[in-house]
Amino acid sequence: MTTVVAVCGSRRDGSYTRAALRYALDAAAEAGADTDFIDLGAVDLPLYHPDIDEQGDSPELMRRMREADGVVVGSPVYHGSYSSTFKNFHDYCSFDEYENTVAGLLAVAGGGSYGSTLDHMRITIRGVHGLVVPHQVGIRSAYEKFEEIPSTDRNGDGVEYEFVDEPLRERTEKLGRKVAEHAALLRGKEAAVEADD
Repeated sequence: MTTVVAVCGSRRDGSYTRAALRYALDAAAEAGADTDFIDLGAVDLPLYHPDIDEQGDSPELMRRMREADGVVVGSPVYHGSYSSTFKNFHDYCSFDEYENTVAGLLAVAGGGSYGSTLDHMRITIRGVHGLVVPHQVGIRSAYEKFEEIPSTDRNGDGVEYEFVDEPLRERTEKLGRKVAEHAALLRGKEAAVEADD
């Protein structure tokens, strides 16, 4: 079974990034993938130190990344790039976590610009051999694209949102489906190569 994990690079309660990633992950599940969600605002992940192999929850988080066939990474836009929370997590990751892993990108801006954030995410993930799908999602003026709904505490922070922008919801769900579909294809090809050996 193909596994897709979402990684949320926001620490904010009521995060629009977290809400959007849920849509992508639900779509990946509907496409047949097992899913997992890494909420970086809810884990113990000290500032990365290159001289210390394991810190906090890093062994468990890296295991979950290594076992995933696909990953959807999401970050709020901070100063034209991704969040320090995502950067710290990504510093723990290496080729082992991203080798033969399909990646989808999602950036959420409070204002109008997200392009450089997507570029930076793509460059850093490709730098550790992640296979980034062409389809990506940028959300500008996120406060206009969601509305708060009665919470089921699905996100664990007491706040839940749903899209009010239908085309953007469809684009976000397409991201989850594309990651799941490409990950399943890659997994099938790897299995065929192993069978031939």
